Amino acid sequence: MSLDTARRVLRIEAAAIEDLCARLDERFDRAVELLFQCKGRVAVTGMGKSGLIGRKIAATFSSTGTPSFFLHPAEALHGDLGMLMREDVVLAVSYGGETEEIVALLPTLQRNEISLIALTGQPGSTLAKASRVALDVSVKEEACSLNLAPTASTTAALAMGDALAIALLDRRGFSPADFADLHPSGRLGKKLMRAEALMHSGDALPRVSPDAKMPDVIYEMSKKGLGMTTVIEPDGKLAGIVTDGDLRRLMLKRKSETLELTAGEAMTRNPATIGPRELASSVLSLMEQRKITSVVVVDAEGRVCGVVHLHDLWTLEVF
Repeated sequence: MSLDTARRVLRIEAAAIEDLCARLDERFDRAVELLFQCKGRVAVTGMGKSGLIGRKIAATFSSTGTPSFFLHPAEALHGDLGMLMREDVVLAVSYGGETEEIVALLPTLQRNEISLIALTGQPGSTLAKASRVALDVSVKEEACSLNLAPTASTTAALAMGDALAIALLDRRGFSPADFADLHPSGRLGKKLMRAEALMHSGDALPRVSPDAKMPDVIYEMSKKGLGMTTVIEPDGKLAGIVTDGDLRRLMLKRKSETLELTAGEAMTRNPATIGPRELASSVLSLMEQRKITSVVVVDAEGRVCGVVHLHDLWTLEVF
């Protein structure tokens, strides 16, 4: 019985979203352009369940490059209207379009020439008529068995809010690097950390000069514990690297001669490198492609900044 109910609810809500696709027209483009041209912030407002949807829409806007905040309409009527500026855009969520607290805001918005976009299920409502753009998020029925509790209607409004946010993301050319700057914490933040935050640098950076003898090279590799060392020219630029694998291959080929070699003679030239601003996900992809466990971080001039090891990515759980 419960499974049947769940399937019915999901089918109704899926159909509600599917129906939105058929109703998309130039009004959606106008709404995106209005939001894109906004020189202030996007204030999202709504009461009750619509307010909860509005909070999520505002959060999605903010996390994808559109500065936004949630404005509670009742609180706005008691002083919070001071949060709005003329250059802001208000996005109001109200299925019926007659929510008392939102309708009461309309004269102030009009007087201050603040642009209004509506997400409503009633295109002929007071809210829709007062808006520069009204997007139709009406549904044929609610998923509630009583056809009363906002379910399919809130799903449709949320989906339309997501569509606006992602359309704006594309319109702005919002990049993974931009996303990383706005998500510095949590599992997602870890995936989007930059190489400069992960790398071993300073005293933790394994480094030798090209003329260093192999006993010194081996000592540096053992001391720093990364299974490799950078070989750095006097000007700070990368000459190459020496890895555990390089040592094993040398011992097989040249045996006792190995310890007489210099780092410059034993090193791998032109190793894989990345810039300090590369994302952790990109570093991991490079390691997988090249089948390596360490990558050297260099600046634009080729000077060594640090080393990122595969274990650093494991620790962050970026997989």
